[in-house]
Amino acid sequence: MPEGDVLRRTAAALDAALAGRPLVRADLRWPTAAAADLTGAVVLGTRPYGKHLLTRLDDGRTLHTHLRMDGRWYVVPTDDVRSAARSPRVRAVLASADVTAVGDGLGMLDLVRTRDEHTLVGHLGPDLLDDGFDPDDPTRTGLPPGRSGPVGIDAPGARSTGPGQGLDEALVRLGADRDRPVGEVLLDQHVVAGIGTIYMAESLFVERIWPWTPVAGLRDPRRLLLRARALMATAVRSGRPPGRVHGRARRPCPRCGTSVRRGLVREPPMERPVFWCPRCQPAP
Repeated sequence: MPEGDVLRRTAAALDAALAGRPLVRADLRWPTAAAADLTGAVVLGTRPYGKHLLTRLDDGRTLHTHLRMDGRWYVVPTDDVRSAARSPRVRAVLASADVTAVGDGLGMLDLVRTRDEHTLVGHLGPDLLDDGFDPDDPTRTGLPPGRSGPVGIDAPGARSTGPGQGLDEALVRLGADRDRPVGEVLLDQHVVAGIGTIYMAESLFVERIWPWTPVAGLRDPRRLLLRARALMATAVRSGRPPGRVHGRARRPCPRCGTSVRRGLVREPPMERPVFWCPRCQPAP
């Protein structure tokens, strides 16, 4: 499933294509939103939150989408044949006079009042990539350089954290799961939003933590969260995830040469794969 870095880049692409422009075509192929008419509304911008996208309109509505496992948004010129978006996989089409954004294979779609965005994302933990997550981070990690539109400006009713509050809140939520394995807790979007199997595995590898270590056994949970944030922020800018251990089962560990192993965290049917080095990340 695409993680926070992919959602940041997707939001930037949607902003570059649509922010500040009126929609000349809006086709929502979703049962609960199929009758909605967005034509004429001006796109204010798209705000990423964890693994969610909130595309805000000047008429007070927000289009909420989630990519799930294999969804994506792609952008083409409006006069391109691909803008017709005839595939049965297409769930949303938003077009300005010049550019068309196509939501292919989207896993979730909702149309709500902007002030009600909290009903969709308010239950989530802090967004790991929010600019206010870490007060000591001098960089703004939300989007790569370029046009950002209003991303990062919270609308009335939307979730917001001030400088440093995100990290503090995430640490409190992490500490509430003292007996759960850390690999499992990092995947819990109620604790911190945006981390998936890639950054769970990669951050634990860098910090030499066995994925099934109970949260209570962590020596420095703050350092772990900031490591995950730093790895993801780097990927936002580079477009490439770390790739040290994730997906590398039976291949040599890049640090010690031991074969990387693959295991599972979380209980069925919600189990997820985790990759780790048994030498660099030994069990207690």
